[in-house]
Amino acid sequence: MFAVAAIALFIGMVLVLFRLYAGPSLYDRVLAVNSFGTHTVLFIGVMGFLSGRPDFLDIALLYALINFVGTIAVLKFFRYRAIGDIPQIERDIS
Repeated sequence: MFAVAAIALFIGMVLVLFRLYAGPSLYDRVLAVNSFGTHTVLFIGVMGFLSGRPDFLDIALLYALINFVGTIAVLKFFRYRAIGDIPQIERDIS
């Protein structure tokens, strides 16, 4: 059962990579990277159960947190062109 889930997740990851390559806009590509990260988290969890090591779930959880923070950072960078604080001038315009 877990082997079928792992194969399905792998196929989903390949399809997401095609979307990443063909995405017409930047936000489509960011969404594809986020979706790939989610598929990777699920794949790590399934592979942990396939190998009999459920402690891989800790690694999957850490990867999910990094994926989430990374996606937010990339979206903030493309919106404000800076990762740190927004300058006062841009804050007044928004």
